Amino acid sequence: MARWYRRAIRRGSQAGPSAPVLVPTARLSFQAARSRGRRGADPATVASVAIEFANVTKRYPDGTVAVEDLSLTIEDGTITVLVGPSGCGKTTTLRMINRMVEPTSGTVLLDGRDVREADPPALRRGIGYVIQNAGLFPHRTVLDNVATVPLLSGWGRRRARERAAELLRTVGLPAELGRRYPAQLSGGQQQRVGVARALAADSPVLLMDEPFSAVDPIVREGLQDELLRLQSRLGKTIVFVTHDVDEAVRLGDRVAVLRVGGRLAQYGTPAEVLRHPVDDFVASLVGQDRGYRGLSFVDADGIELKDIASIGLGERLAGATSDWLLVVNSAGRPRGWLPPESIVDGEVREGDLVANGSLYRGGDPVRGALDAALSSPSGIGVVVADDGRVIGGVTARQLLDVIENRT
Repeated sequence: MARWYRRAIRRGSQAGPSAPVLVPTARLSFQAARSRGRRGADPATVASVAIEFANVTKRYPDGTVAVEDLSLTIEDGTITVLVGPSGCGKTTTLRMINRMVEPTSGTVLLDGRDVREADPPALRRGIGYVIQNAGLFPHRTVLDNVATVPLLSGWGRRRARERAAELLRTVGLPAELGRRYPAQLSGGQQQRVGVARALAADSPVLLMDEPFSAVDPIVREGLQDELLRLQSRLGKTIVFVTHDVDEAVRLGDRVAVLRVGGRLAQYGTPAEVLRHPVDDFVASLVGQDRGYRGLSFVDADGIELKDIASIGLGERLAGATSDWLLVVNSAGRPRGWLPPESIVDGEVREGDLVANGSLYRGGDPVRGALDAALSSPSGIGVVVADDGRVIGGVTARQLLDVIENRT
């Protein structure tokens, strides 16, 4: 990171606007990042990149103050989420990192250096940037969209396209999508392409401005999972903007709560913000159900799983059911429940079933387990292994005992 940043600074001080753009030289290790807190990068495998705001203010000519006297430090290899209502300066703060917005006063430091010393185009090409609706070029194929930054940085076309194909695989997209145009993709696929394009700069820093807000909740959750998976491998320094507290809590290693007028209200871990809001504004923002959200940080290990009576899909039922019966497919994955007193004429089929409710993956925090228990029609939350097989069940009573003992 330091070598690339020094080059960007030299580029700004020595060259005119038509000078060629330098290729960022910092490359991250692709070793699995080790957790630091809830997740994050091992400092031994990732370039050290910290972002610091030192008494930063942004005031527009009409007198509007978007950000006021902001001071905070974003640690390297972590996800920091900026959250708050409209007009609190989240996006303005984000854009001051890559100089899309210039501060009126104060200093933004990247790796200990003032970003104003760097040439803006070189700086931006070395920082990944993902926006809402992906911002893809509609007239270019997916592969060429992802290859944009390498091509602008002087890479040969073949090398840039090979890099783009590699990144499509990294974000979980099949190679054949590379030949399509953005309009031929779903919203979730477009956002994945946007992430791949941002990763093409190979910078330790990734800025994300409400990247998942335009997709439906199911796709959004999948994209959040994908981001966390990528972060566990790549260990980027990510600054993420959202207005969704649940998203902030789920993704952030640290959460910066901003109030209207661009003042920092609270900065801490998600657990700290949920359990100890500093004032009524923060308490109102995180919601009256912040105690439930706080269960995302309570460990569910040690819960004794209950056996669940089950039957295979397509098997014949001998008589009516006396209790709830979980139906699984040939791979042992849950398909739904047969209610008590169900009478099945022959084989058990999908049309006979009541939906599962949410499933709980063993090892996740207790919030997911409680949701599975409360949403299950039988009152028993279905616990599954990583491959989706049923491994047992939990009840709300069990989980409440755990919560009482650990909070």
